[in-house]
Amino acid sequence: MDHTKSFYGLLVNTLIANVTTSFLWFALTFWMYLETRSVLATALLGGSYMLLIAVMGVPFGTWVDRWRKKKVMVVATVVTACSFILALVYFLVVPTSAILTVGSAAFWGFVLIILFGAVVESARGIALSTCVTLLIPTEKRANINGLVGMVGGFGFAITSVFSGLAVGQLGMTWAVVIAASLTVVSLLHLLTVSIPEAEILHSEDVPKAVDFAGAFRAVVEVPGLMGLVIFSTINNLLGGVFMALMDAYGLNLVSVEVWGILWGVLSFGFILGAGWVAKMGLGAKPLRALLGANVLMWLIGFGFTLRENIWLLSVGVLLYMALIPVVEAAEQTVLQKVVPFAKQGRVFGFAQTIEVAAAPLSTFLIGPIAEFWLIPYMNTDAGRDRFGWLLGDGQARGIALVFVIASLFGLVLTLGAFLTRSYRVLSTRYTEPDATEASLERRQNPVR
Repeated sequence: MDHTKSFYGLLVNTLIANVTTSFLWFALTFWMYLETRSVLATALLGGSYMLLIAVMGVPFGTWVDRWRKKKVMVVATVVTACSFILALVYFLVVPTSAILTVGSAAFWGFVLIILFGAVVESARGIALSTCVTLLIPTEKRANINGLVGMVGGFGFAITSVFSGLAVGQLGMTWAVVIAASLTVVSLLHLLTVSIPEAEILHSEDVPKAVDFAGAFRAVVEVPGLMGLVIFSTINNLLGGVFMALMDAYGLNLVSVEVWGILWGVLSFGFILGAGWVAKMGLGAKPLRALLGANVLMWLIGFGFTLRENIWLLSVGVLLYMALIPVVEAAEQTVLQKVVPFAKQGRVFGFAQTIEVAAAPLSTFLIGPIAEFWLIPYMNTDAGRDRFGWLLGDGQARGIALVFVIASLFGLVLTLGAFLTRSYRVLSTRYTEPDATEASLERRQNPVR
């Protein structure tokens, strides 16, 4: 049955929740870099977040399969609200100088409190993906996944602007106050949203509390799906380089206020790309759309820092952002079609765990490599003589060199994926009868 109207209410709430978490995370990253001027600090922040997202993917996915989706979202939002309120108290009590000592107990205490709230909120994303399957007919899912991406991009645009302004004009204290308040607002609104789900569906039996084995089986049962997961894992390993160093690169060119506003403007590329998917869909071969978008993204990643110019960076980021929702919507659409609904929470969680686990590795490694080797090297005469013809002059040429190397590897990976058996098999599987519809038609067994 089509429950699109109910899903729209859920999307509004998702926007509020995304704004809350992204706002505080942007603010923390901006504030930490400006106070310490340490690339290592931003790499630790990004790597820690991605590491916890990876670790909690399967537990959260199992949770989603065991509970009704609205209950999952409500509990996650309550936990996030409590964490952000605790972070405010911590920030007011612990001396700022101690928090800014990178690697200290005070530093990790503040970071981990905010991380905990942000990571628990990510369970909502897994639940939302299954809600697309639950509430939306098969033929409309690609468009709705595009709409989900548009909401995410709109939230990103809002938070990137106001995080920079909040840190630059109000300070970190008010940033935490705003985030905690918005979380409470999102919780109150969520209580009014209806998610029609009479019973919890289970294909064989009730999954374990943390069902790694069941998640793995659900993935390998679909021919070619593990290949997609592995591709996304390596892709994210390379993409983690950009996550770790992009803010540091941008803040070398402009002030925090300008960088925040610029991110907000450029985020409309994400909105435009998601809007295109919402309007046009992904065609009959979403996997081809996924790989094609990746090819273009790596070409852009190679070129947008070849010169230390804010306009070149801005155009590159705008185009890059426009392609992200195509990739995300394509992967979501494939999973929602080929994986039975009763197992989707675990599959989405497993994919999150495996794919995201690569990013912390790259962020933890690339921070020290960039700060202690590549950045100093590119500021020497030897570095400028060797790579100046390609990268030009500037203070952030070491970071630019990292982007170029990562993009070359990503391009080779993506072009090779077109030739794999997994690509051919999964593309064929997508055209077969919908596994989700078969799952929804089975007898439903409620959790007790």
